[in-house]
Amino acid sequence: MAFENLTSRIQTAMKNLSGKGKVSESDLDDTLRQIRLALLEADVNLQTARNFIRKVRQEALGSKVLEGLNPSEQVIKIVNEQLTEMMGQEAVPLNKSAKIPTVIMMAGLQGAGKTTTVAKLANRLKENEHARPLLIAADVYRPAAIEQLKTLGDQLQIEVFDKGTDIDPRQIVKDGLKKADQDKNDYVFIDTAGRLQIDQTLMQELKDLEQIAKPDEILLTVDAMTGQNATETADGFNKSLGITGVVLTKLDGDTRGGAALSIREVTGKPIKFVGEGEKVSDIDVFYPDRMASRILGMGDVLSLIERTQKDVDEKKAAEQLQKLQENTFDFNDFLEQLKQIQNMGPMEDILKMIPGMANNPALSQIQVGPKDFSHMEAIVYSMTPAERVDPDLINPSRRRRIAAGAGRPVVDVNRMIKQFKQMREMMHKFTSGKGSLPAGMEQMFGQAGSAPAGGGLPDMSQFGGLPGFGGQTGGIGGKVANFAMKRAFKKIKKQRKSGIRSVNE
Repeated sequence: MAFENLTSRIQTAMKNLSGKGKVSESDLDDTLRQIRLALLEADVNLQTARNFIRKVRQEALGSKVLEGLNPSEQVIKIVNEQLTEMMGQEAVPLNKSAKIPTVIMMAGLQGAGKTTTVAKLANRLKENEHARPLLIAADVYRPAAIEQLKTLGDQLQIEVFDKGTDIDPRQIVKDGLKKADQDKNDYVFIDTAGRLQIDQTLMQELKDLEQIAKPDEILLTVDAMTGQNATETADGFNKSLGITGVVLTKLDGDTRGGAALSIREVTGKPIKFVGEGEKVSDIDVFYPDRMASRILGMGDVLSLIERTQKDVDEKKAAEQLQKLQENTFDFNDFLEQLKQIQNMGPMEDILKMIPGMANNPALSQIQVGPKDFSHMEAIVYSMTPAERVDPDLINPSRRRRIAAGAGRPVVDVNRMIKQFKQMREMMHKFTSGKGSLPAGMEQMFGQAGSAPAGGGLPDMSQFGGLPGFGGQTGGIGGKVANFAMKRAFKKIKKQRKSGIRSVNE
């Protein structure tokens, strides 16, 4: 998972300050030394790490943190602010032309995921803006790149312009732009050639294409997993070509995070998008403040709510909420909920968006993958329609029959039915105002005054092993979670007052 090692190391360093009424300058220096080592181990650029530590120390001393109450919370706040600043403060949108088409030239080394990123970004614009993008296949040196782009274009129903591998890419771009002008396309993506390394021939070709296309954006695709090499690549392209932004791919496989932390500081150019998965929908706007929260183990409530709003059917969620209130929620509803949760992505990724859950020991006990969902679905599908509606009908003999039908041990059936009943009872009490959630979830919803928009977060308690949720983090983790929740819901309330329905509008 992204930043897993860095998060763990920083949280360990911050524990030195936890619980202290006052913090000495020596305590602060010791903590910052550990954070510096954590950054270097995460493959952060050396000068970037030094600048970060210097700024945090100056801010901590300048704010008289050492003399105040709750110094550990103040240091967390400063570290969070400096991480955010290092990565660029605010999300930076795509540059947009005053008149169509907006031309986006994609550059990058081979293997960084450039061609896939072209398709992902075009699909995002098609889905979110109802745009009509045109993809120009200008990588004539790797035939597979053209075929890959055409395959993705067919899959997404996005037009791809190509002339094969025997035509000069400069002529391909000229002809492609003429076609986009004739067809009134909103966006044009130029998929340029990559190399195994930066060389003069590659850069000259890119400069020629820039002169021809006069792009509104030159986006560089870099592989997050290459760490400092990604930063050096970004710096090299920027000095030779003058990029306008970066797309960081394979962030889900990067346990270190050095590239995300260094690129803005080294190049001065923003990371605009991040790719975290293989599906065409697995690309998101890069939010520096949310990434800083994730690095500090503070979760990412805003992204979790956005994902919920995007992937959960609000009408069905409202119907399920009504059933929970009436205590008529049954296994048919449970199946529907499983499908909604699966649409949101890997369970461990969802849980880590909840404040206090990153590196929580309880998470290591939860391994809920596609097979686990399939097993639960098989158990439910092995029930009769009557049993799904009324679980109380399921006596021991029926449980043995269900287990045989699902190909699972009886103990799995017993466990799932027990957890289902516990979850239904708990949620019934909570939604009807007759009881409360476990400590961490109560804290999550209670401080906001109400559940988030979009029908509320899908309940995850059926997966077990999480009594008390974030409430068991304690110490520095609890303080971090509190800080994250207050900040996230403050932002949500502000947006609701201004009439914004969704946090990403």
